[in-house]
Amino acid sequence: MAGNHPHPHGPDRHAPLAAGAPDGHDGHGDPAGHGDPAGHSSHHEHPHPHPHPHAHGRGGWWARMWHRVGHVVVPHSHETVDKVDAAMETSREGMRTLWLSLGVLGLTCAVQAVIVVVSGSVALLGDALHNGADALTAVPLGIAFVLGRRAANRRYTYGYGRAEDLAGIAIVLTIAVSSLLAAYEAVDRLLHPREVTHLWAVALAAVAGFVGNEWVARYRIRTGRRIGSAALVADGLHARTDGFTSLAVLLGAGGAALGWRLADPLIGLLITAAILMVLRDAAREVYRRLMDSVDPALLDTAERTLRAVDGVRGIGQVRMRWIGHSLRAEAEIVVDSTLTVVQAHALAVAAEHALIHAVPRLTAATVHTDHTTSAGTDPHAALAHHSAA
Repeated sequence: MAGNHPHPHGPDRHAPLAAGAPDGHDGHGDPAGHGDPAGHSSHHEHPHPHPHPHAHGRGGWWARMWHRVGHVVVPHSHETVDKVDAAMETSREGMRTLWLSLGVLGLTCAVQAVIVVVSGSVALLGDALHNGADALTAVPLGIAFVLGRRAANRRYTYGYGRAEDLAGIAIVLTIAVSSLLAAYEAVDRLLHPREVTHLWAVALAAVAGFVGNEWVARYRIRTGRRIGSAALVADGLHARTDGFTSLAVLLGAGGAALGWRLADPLIGLLITAAILMVLRDAAREVYRRLMDSVDPALLDTAERTLRAVDGVRGIGQVRMRWIGHSLRAEAEIVVDSTLTVVQAHALAVAAEHALIHAVPRLTAATVHTDHTTSAGTDPHAALAHHSAA
């Protein structure tokens, strides 16, 4: 089998895994050291493209505006894996941007909360809860990232990456509580209509929510592009679309000013629906992580890569699982029975090396070698009675 650690005696038999690709790239077309302030190669941590296939910079002003308004109704996902990537982890500037921008969102939420108390606007309450949930997610994520950097030990042999899954549960609970509170207040206001006072303050708070999100968007996008963080740029684009949720509060205030008393609670319900969509996506992502779900396309990539390794005669089972925001894999390959142990081991290392370059965010793979056999011969016959029926 091939692992990732040097042999305790003699030369390192896994030297190919420690070296970058021979052309000075990381296997994905990025210069070695991309995203690492120290300039070191980071081929073990390939940035995961954010699942956001829409083009933000094409189609003209109206197309971009329509796309952003659409996000108010079908908002972005708050998947924990999208909150940070390798470039951010290794960059103090990236993490500082994340915390500072979330601090701005927290301040925006606090200002809106004060005006909610004064005015009684449930639409503004929903927007404040939305911004507050965004800000509060930084707390469990920050704790998880600190824990995730701790080295593996004899009790936690795979390290502490699973702390991110626990953070995901905390985030889901935070979003759920905010959605329940927003829904309760909006329905109560529909059943017991009341006048919204200080409409000018509500309008200013809505504008403040938009400005706060837009500032966060510009700051995250600018820093993300400078340090090469796809996750930070994507989070900035999402903050920009969140600003339009705040502008929806402005519509509610306008309707109330014209005498339509139901405008405020109806906008509150719309924002609640947006939060519930975020909750659905977040809960689904956390569930999949807890159940060791991976994208089947990653397995397809791994299998194609293994078959292309010179000397591999066939492949068996390939498994993957997330540990934090990194992938680990187990794979079985078939090699020629005439190979020596040293040659078979070298082939397993080559297979692992190829996998690490081919599969985004894969940091290690355990490769088991089987040898070619004559028909009817099972090299694992001794284990057959341990297999599940």
